[in-house]
Formats: sequence, C-alpha cells, structure tokens
Amino acid sequence: MIDGISNIGISNSTGSGKSVLGKDEFMKLLIAQLKNQDPSSPMDGTEFASQLAQFSSLEQLSNLNEYSKQAIDANFMLTQSINNTLTANLIGNDVKLAATNIKFNGQSSIRLGYELPAAASTVTVNIYNESGALIKTFEKSDIDAGDYKLSWDFTDNNGNKVPNGNYTYEVKAVSTSGKEMAVNRYLYGTINGVRFKENGTALLVDNIEYMLSDILEVINAQQGDEG
Repeated sequence: MIDGISNIGISNSTGSGKSVLGKDEFMKLLIAQLKNQDPSSPMDGTEFASQLAQFSSLEQLSNLNEYSKQAIDANFMLTQSINNTLTANLIGNDVKLAATNIKFNGQSSIRLGYELPAAASTVTVNIYNESGALIKTFEKSDIDAGDYKLSWDFTDNNGNKVPNGNYTYEVKAVSTSGKEMAVNRYLYGTINGVRFKENGTALLVDNIEYMLSDILEVINAQQGDEG
C-alpha cells in the first residue's frame, strides 16, 4: 500500500502553503495503488473498504460545508432584499438623525434638534462654518425639559445666504440653578429617496445622503418647528 492513503483529507489550502489530499488526487492514488499492488499479496479488503468509507465521509463533510456556505449566502441576499424593500417604505416619513454635521447643498432649510434633560434658563444654538467661524446664533430663555427643533434657512446673522458646504452646530444650555447642562443634538428631515450601495443602504433626507445607521427615530407625521 502506498503511504498516506489512510491520512487523507479534502483539498484545502493552508496558511503554510501546503494542501491536503483532495478527492481527485485520492482516486488517482487509489487506482495507482490497485495497479501496482503485489498480486501475491493483494490489499486487504477490510482496509480497502475502510479507506473508501473514510473518503466518503470526508467528501460528505466537504459537500455539507459547501451547502452551508450557499445557504448563508442565500440567507444574506434574502435579508438584504427584505431590508431594501422595508427601507423604501420609509420614503415620505420624517426622521431624527444621529448627526450634528450640516451639509448645505442648495436646500431651502434644515431642522436642528436638541434635548434638554431639565428646565433651562437660557439656550443658545451656535452654527459654525468649515473654518470654525461663528455665523449664526439662536437664543431662547425659560425652556422646560424636552425635545426641541428649530429651522435654519442657511442665512448668517446679517441675513445673507451662506455658501454651499459643511457646517456644525452646538447647543449651550444653562439650568435654572445656573449650571451648564449636557445637551443631546440631532438633525431632523424628511426621507425623499433611497440608494442601495455596496456598503449598505443610504437614505436621501431632504436630498442629502445619510446611512441607514444614522436614523435614531422614524416620525410618521411632521411636527411643527420650535425655534
């Protein structure tokens, strides 16, 4: 018997550059073994059957692994298809976005949101351009705890339209006891389109692209702005 027949495996490259015996190689080796065995001392039938059984088991495991991979791939495609269909149904709904960077590309306005953990004596919303310069300020006083929205029409403090680009905003809130509070910030918008991309599903919110993972909340009905 040729050495190595009893230690067979299904072909699979390893990190060291070696590969184990595959089914095609096994059959070639088995045929060569049968051709070259000593007629006066043929292979023991039990050993021969054992080798075939081992090969059959390994081949079944290989097929099972392939079928499992195909099932996982099919599952992923089905899940992705369902997600894409469900996402398309969101068109027309308002959403709360976990984003504080404002992208201005010609839209008429944008809704900024913030959440007060407690009543505030004053709230100041500052908007900055890409260079970090303060361009717009909103101020309000005596506000209860809760969620608030305000609309910015992309004008500066002098009433001039700002250029297209990226902007950021901060919210400074002072409690009724005079202490500065941590404030959660959001963006609000309306979904008006969906794009299916290689890296995931993207939503067009007021014609600006955001990832599906940016959505914190879907709001069925548009709510009035509070400035």
